[in-house]
Amino acid sequence: MTVATAIANAATYFVDRHPDEGRGGKVAFREIGTGRTLTYGDLAAGAGQVAGALARAGIRAEERAAMLVLDQIEFPQIFWGAVKGGVIPVPLNTLLATSVYDAILRDSRAAILFVSAELWNVAKGAVEGNPYLRHVVVIGDAPADTTSYDNFIEGAEAPHTLPVSPDEVAFWLYSSGSTGQPKGVAHVHSALRATSDTYGKQVLEIAEDDVVFSAAKFFFAYGLGNAMTFPLSVGATTLLLAGRPTPDGVVELLNAEKPTIFCGVPTLYAAMVAHMDKSGSLTAPLRTCISAGEALPEDVGLRWEKHVGTCILDGVGSTEMLHIFLSNRKDDLVYGTSGVAVPGYALRLVDELGEDVLPGGIGELLVNGASSANSYWNQREKSRSTFEGVWTRTGDKYELDEDGRLTYCGRTDDMFKVSGIWLSPFEVEGALVSHPRILEAAVVAVEDADGLEKPKAFVVLKDGVADDALLAELKDHVKDKIGKWKYPRWIEVVQDLPKTATGKIQRFKLREER
Repeated sequence: MTVATAIANAATYFVDRHPDEGRGGKVAFREIGTGRTLTYGDLAAGAGQVAGALARAGIRAEERAAMLVLDQIEFPQIFWGAVKGGVIPVPLNTLLATSVYDAILRDSRAAILFVSAELWNVAKGAVEGNPYLRHVVVIGDAPADTTSYDNFIEGAEAPHTLPVSPDEVAFWLYSSGSTGQPKGVAHVHSALRATSDTYGKQVLEIAEDDVVFSAAKFFFAYGLGNAMTFPLSVGATTLLLAGRPTPDGVVELLNAEKPTIFCGVPTLYAAMVAHMDKSGSLTAPLRTCISAGEALPEDVGLRWEKHVGTCILDGVGSTEMLHIFLSNRKDDLVYGTSGVAVPGYALRLVDELGEDVLPGGIGELLVNGASSANSYWNQREKSRSTFEGVWTRTGDKYELDEDGRLTYCGRTDDMFKVSGIWLSPFEVEGALVSHPRILEAAVVAVEDADGLEKPKAFVVLKDGVADDALLAELKDHVKDKIGKWKYPRWIEVVQDLPKTATGKIQRFKLREER
């Protein structure tokens, strides 16, 4: 073992060093509702105990440990314990169906599953008959034929942190599936620090005295950075919420717990703004708010700032790049745009021929940075088409302005032409949600009687019932906002929009249903 390979294990930087630097007694994680806390010393000891328990159970380095675990203090101990011992943790979306868990567990060939007791009923059917799982560990009351978490770790001795290469795979995440089935995305040890040294340090500017609350969960790449990587990089404190973050609940949480950093997604910000319109503004001492997952509508950002007094830094990241690589900054913010490259990342916009797009043009975004994933598990062709040398294709189209700022236009699959001109669904959606009656909107292409593609909108109302007068008013509103040819020819009012658990609108489902 060399000093270099020992330090290369991500657990060394994010966990092991903190007690030695005097933070052993500081709270790293605190659960909302239960009051349970995990200090930095407890985290280091707990991760070591998990690493020892995994080795004792015969789980070898590079085998997968699936984690169907809520945002609770056991999560960071399991995640870092696996990383410490060279086992690959695979956090899973906690809101999926049993059939999807069955597919993911078989795809990943996980040797062990950690599952919160609250999720056992949905996990049970995926566990039964699985040919790869050798152990099932339940956090809480453990059913028959499973092992309780407390019994699993009891008496386990912490091993030395496994020496690894910086390029060795540390963990997987499964993509959110906004365009189809989830894919296993493999990330290396060095990628975690790459995100904290770039976005965390230079855009978020997180500090040791910060208290962070991320509505996005640990299983989401965005949430993993917000709630774990960034706070642990500086010794800050994270608030954990095991349940679903509802708009009114988050407003109450922020006012009561008083975090300094809040990390949300556009759909939640929009719903919180609508709630505050009726119930009053926040009093929490927020100094920084960030958003990702989808582009933030300009109207939502402006209304949030009016209520809260703090801007929202809208950014763009992906599971493949682990966190945000394109973002607005406090000293360089333009609502309605996605900003500029985060320091440490290089960006390109390319047309269908692979040529660079000039200012004023629209192209697919490619990104180059140290946090890029290693590959998709068992998906060679998809890996080859996404990871092209140092460049990663995002599948998103953007418009480049004269100042070098990028404005989101939509997924490559979502873009379409009207009268021979590219139309961004997101631009139409942004115009619709700026109307006082609209909470959410999604736009897809539909063929008219002549076989030509035109925009159709699906909208969620804040209140009331739609009538012909409102639908006509919405069409005129879009014409006035962004241009007469861009208005939706058809508008359908729906109760909600299909989304992934991370808040991304699944427009492909709307296209299928149209």
